[in-house]
Amino acid sequence: MVRLLTVILCLVGGNVVVADAARLNVLFVAIDDLNTRLGCYGCEHVSSPNIDRLAARGVSFQRAYCQYPSCGPSRASVLTGLRPGSTRVLSNKVHFRDLVPDAVTLPQLFRRNGYFVSRVGKIFHQANPTHIGTSGPDDPASWDHIVNPRGRDKDEEDLLTVYTPQLPLPDQMCFLKAAGADTEQTDGKVADATIRLLKKHREEPFFIAAGFYRPHIPYIAPRKYFDLYEYDRTPLPFVPQNYRNAVPSAALASTPEWPNFGTTERQARECILAYDACISFVDGQVGRLLKAVDDLGLADNTVVVLWGDHGYHLGEHGLWRKNSLYEESARAPLVIAGPGIDPSSHECSAIVEFVDIYPTIAELVGLTPPDSTEGRSLTPLLTNPRAAWNHDAFTETHFRDASGHAIRTARWRCVEWGEGGQQGVELYDESADPLEMKNLASDPQYSQTLTQLRRRIRDHWN
Repeated sequence: MVRLLTVILCLVGGNVVVADAARLNVLFVAIDDLNTRLGCYGCEHVSSPNIDRLAARGVSFQRAYCQYPSCGPSRASVLTGLRPGSTRVLSNKVHFRDLVPDAVTLPQLFRRNGYFVSRVGKIFHQANPTHIGTSGPDDPASWDHIVNPRGRDKDEEDLLTVYTPQLPLPDQMCFLKAAGADTEQTDGKVADATIRLLKKHREEPFFIAAGFYRPHIPYIAPRKYFDLYEYDRTPLPFVPQNYRNAVPSAALASTPEWPNFGTTERQARECILAYDACISFVDGQVGRLLKAVDDLGLADNTVVVLWGDHGYHLGEHGLWRKNSLYEESARAPLVIAGPGIDPSSHECSAIVEFVDIYPTIAELVGLTPPDSTEGRSLTPLLTNPRAAWNHDAFTETHFRDASGHAIRTARWRCVEWGEGGQQGVELYDESADPLEMKNLASDPQYSQTLTQLRRRIRDHWN
């Protein structure tokens, strides 16, 4: 255990409740479609001072991987502590309660142990921006209280600059340099409502979840955040001319109009700049939450967990958004700070998985997760980020006609597309080729490595 607790057990409504005035709180911050374009992840040109400050007083997991690179499946996995194969949530159209009705979600665990539990904004899957201002397909059993903010961004979608009108709004490459203040935007209202809850419930143990909607499409942020960046310093990732023939077609299926949904280089670069502006906008709202935690005297008894639900492509491999099995899509930020967490080494390079988040938070606050959870607690890495840790990450996707399964080890990424690799196989040496541009699957020099990794993929999913 990271922290010793004096515990009194009470029976309340048939549930065992931990009665301890010194219990730790949790501020659980989810950011929609946030990739690792952050200063604390080595992306120096992006302005993210507040998330960087959180990482400096806690641990940023530099190689954290989602189990499914899409909002609904990833969030269902994180919040139930189950892998997608167990939740059977393999698309945004499926609700986990229909398939695993007895699952005890992470916020539900806190409710059962006497915490005040609330959600502001997007935590379980909501179609973004369609469901802004509504609960969408939420999980009512998980919350005591909910807030569904709606800002002027939702009302100004007709002002967007749209470069892919052939796509539905949640998929379009589009942006808006918004007028007005941060607090008029939906994410500004998410911060406002969360701060009100922190103030109101600061004298009781709480689990408060704040779900931000940007940088998910449409890329909307106040103009001042766009002004932080320059078009001339916003490159589009290079893709070799014959690249499409060098990888399985399934590997590029997440962007059917390849590359970059048919946009021009200038249009794509403008959208990259807009995405970065949205990161800085959300970072500003995170900063407001962190300031409230400090001002309210909550820093010494509150664990702050910040994560993006999956990675995000901005032209790498000619791809856009998510649903691929490349590093940019599978890897996402995970930052944990609070009591009992060693800030002397801010970065942890161990391979960890998002399914590990549930048991980690439970152990940090002294709760026991259900036996069904499938992750591992990261608390050894929070007390010593360099502790021995020899685990790999597994990510899957089932998008359109492409179904893939990937393993990420400290050195390798191996992907099988289709049953037994019938749609193709990829192998990348992450040490020599971190951009994953040279597929080694057909190189006889690596046949033994490939065989071993493919066997581990099949063992994991069978």
